[in-house]
Amino acid sequence: MTASSPQDLSHLLPEVMSIAREAGLRILDIYHSKDYQEFTKQDDTPVTTADLAAHDIITQKLPLLTPDIPVLSEEAADIPLAERAQWDRYWLVDPLDGTQEFIARSGDFATVIALIENNRPIMGVVYAPVSGVTYFAYHGQGAWKIPAADEQIALTTHKHQSAEQSISIAISRRQNIKNLTNQLSPARNYDLVSLGSAALKACLVAEGAVDCYVRLGPTGEWDTAATQCIVEEAGGRILSTKLEPLSYNLRATLENPNFIVLGDQSIDWHTILKI
Repeated sequence: MTASSPQDLSHLLPEVMSIAREAGLRILDIYHSKDYQEFTKQDDTPVTTADLAAHDIITQKLPLLTPDIPVLSEEAADIPLAERAQWDRYWLVDPLDGTQEFIARSGDFATVIALIENNRPIMGVVYAPVSGVTYFAYHGQGAWKIPAADEQIALTTHKHQSAEQSISIAISRRQNIKNLTNQLSPARNYDLVSLGSAALKACLVAEGAVDCYVRLGPTGEWDTAATQCIVEEAGGRILSTKLEPLSYNLRATLENPNFIVLGDQSIDWHTILKI
């Protein structure tokens, strides 16, 4: 495949945010009604009729917006690499990030849409239906947050003032905390902040609310693509826990390695992580 020349597709952002919100509000309607069904996928993870309803909206609306750009959704991810490898750009979607939180009724879930070009995320949109907050970014144009019924706010990661300052880490409510803390250097102090959706935890790093988010366990490329764009535009990075770049659409599997979302780049993460 010959890589196409990058295009500025940032003009699509308002429409993409509108699609994410429409899907998110459909999830919210189902969430409030409590009228949904739950199933178990082949990988033993849950999926609900809310996931599928959001998937239907997004996979119908994005092709209308960009007929020449294929869509890869978590809920229809069985597209072989031989076909995907021909894509210069594509939409990568998690219709409901945080299905377990939806089921547990914590409210910590989101609708996530990314645009990948030449194997890198260039656009990211994350909509949190319960709070009404939207996060978005486009490569080279900054990262932003729109609180419900408010003006947009530029995002920037947190900067540490001293080596003695505690490092705040976002973690999953379903994370084995001991597995995580065993991998951290005892030379520093840590504040652990638990939340649900992977995308929302990464966005906490982007807006400087926490220093990092560590994820140990299976995730898909749709869990990191949109937030990678948002985090990088805010001044951070998303890397594997070996501190290597993540890849998109380069392997038969769409499963991510364990990863960490980093805020302050001046921190010596190599000495903090024992992973």
